[in-house]
Amino acid sequence: MLPAAAHESVHARSGIVAAPHRLAVEAGRQVLAEGGNAIEAAVAAAATIAVVYPHMNHVGGDGFWLVREPSGRVRYLEACGFAGREATIAHYRDLGLESIPPRGPLAALTVPGAVGGWRLALEAARAHGGRMPLSRLMEEAIRYARQGMPVTASQARLTQEKLDELKGLPGFAAVFLPGGQAPQAGETLRQERLADTLEHLSRAGLGDFYQGDVAREMAADLEHMGSPVRREDLAAFSAREREPLRVKLPQGDVFNAPPPTQGVASLMILGLFSRLQSEGAETFSHVHGLVEATKQAFLVRDKVVCDPERVTMDLGRLLSDADLEARAARIDPRRALRWPHPSQAGDTIWLGAADASGLVVSYIQSIFFEFGSGCVLPSIGVLMQNRGASFSLDSRALNALAPGRRPFHTLNPALAVLKDGRVIGYGTMGGEGQPQTQAAVFTRHVQFGVPLGEAIARPRWLLGRTWGAPETRLRLESRFEEGLVERLEAAGHDLVVLPEAYSDTMGHAGAVVLHARGGLEGAHDPRADGGAAGI
Repeated sequence: MLPAAAHESVHARSGIVAAPHRLAVEAGRQVLAEGGNAIEAAVAAAATIAVVYPHMNHVGGDGFWLVREPSGRVRYLEACGFAGREATIAHYRDLGLESIPPRGPLAALTVPGAVGGWRLALEAARAHGGRMPLSRLMEEAIRYARQGMPVTASQARLTQEKLDELKGLPGFAAVFLPGGQAPQAGETLRQERLADTLEHLSRAGLGDFYQGDVAREMAADLEHMGSPVRREDLAAFSAREREPLRVKLPQGDVFNAPPPTQGVASLMILGLFSRLQSEGAETFSHVHGLVEATKQAFLVRDKVVCDPERVTMDLGRLLSDADLEARAARIDPRRALRWPHPSQAGDTIWLGAADASGLVVSYIQSIFFEFGSGCVLPSIGVLMQNRGASFSLDSRALNALAPGRRPFHTLNPALAVLKDGRVIGYGTMGGEGQPQTQAAVFTRHVQFGVPLGEAIARPRWLLGRTWGAPETRLRLESRFEEGLVERLEAAGHDLVVLPEAYSDTMGHAGAVVLHARGGLEGAHDPRADGGAAGI
């Protein structure tokens, strides 16, 4: 089955996968076709997209999983790394720094967790009959890394836009600037050292990334380039299972990731909006209500979300009926709350998979900024994330830097178990846009009955930032009706209409659905380079 066109969903009987790159979609579909389950398909897609969409994610990043099992249980797998043992405030202060650099070796200060998440996810897959060998799941990723893959338009554009800040960083030019120039869209890009690494892991096991030959080479490269991460940090890391967050809505239960992610904000937005009056999709009450719910949720988020060991607030109380009712009462249905507020950046991919057994996967993988830290480890070809740049060098700050702490994450996969029997795994990339886009897609599709593909493709908005220059205004794509824009301005929203009809600024959303009476559905964003495919 071919990937869906824009505005359309793919329907399938046995398995479905959706992702922002067509090669990752096909890698997951092949696994399903060969008898693999949804978790195995998601791992294959995750490994492949780390190769073919390197500006958005890579092997040197983090990942977060929500898995709904056939029994109805929803599991949360957390694969985010902590700050290295040399990552102290004193170390950065001694270097004369007032903040953590967003690029370079000093930005590559956390252990990459994604591979550990793949490993933990495959343990869960085996509990549900998964028998696919790791070498098969890594096969497409290895092939595209070694033989090359076509550069997407977004990778070409972002390489050129960020060229001045990336070209001089360790290892970047050798891999991502063939011939010393930013690649053109469609040009073949090879990552041969990464292919060697993935091939080795496919034979030795994913644990080798943290405690074997790959870990040894990674640690040596990191220390040589000046990163605070050491081999002992790699050996101490493992992905872990924790309880997901949940909010009860009239339509059913929605799950998301706990701190250090902003999942609580995503759930709060839906909980608050469910208590407001709305006339339907894309009406003033819909857009205004979600924007104002976002403001309330972000105000709470920035006071509570940090390393899980340091969270003092009862998150269950924040998602309780009483607390949500009280906060919803603060939202004026006619006037916008004054803004701005500090924003968070982020580049990410979301992918999902589901199968007829009842497994539904919502997964998100990221290196933070486009191309992360910009540092490629020469021995293993891994591009390191810069997630640790969100730490503060102020010891009094909520997210103050310290060895062993996990940084604030914009990443948050979502999964809904509805009263009508549907199970929906959904999510998006896009920094602060993630909770907002999740809310737009959910309310359109679940609350207002907009078809899945159309709910994803319809025009979107963003309060805050995804990447690029800091922005505090409310941004809207150009396809919104002029009358709505005028009403939002009259209500006090400081906004700008973007020239693009489908803007990368709004992120790349997707969803997979397990229907109550059997059958699967999937769709992905026309703003991305992927789609959905099934068997």
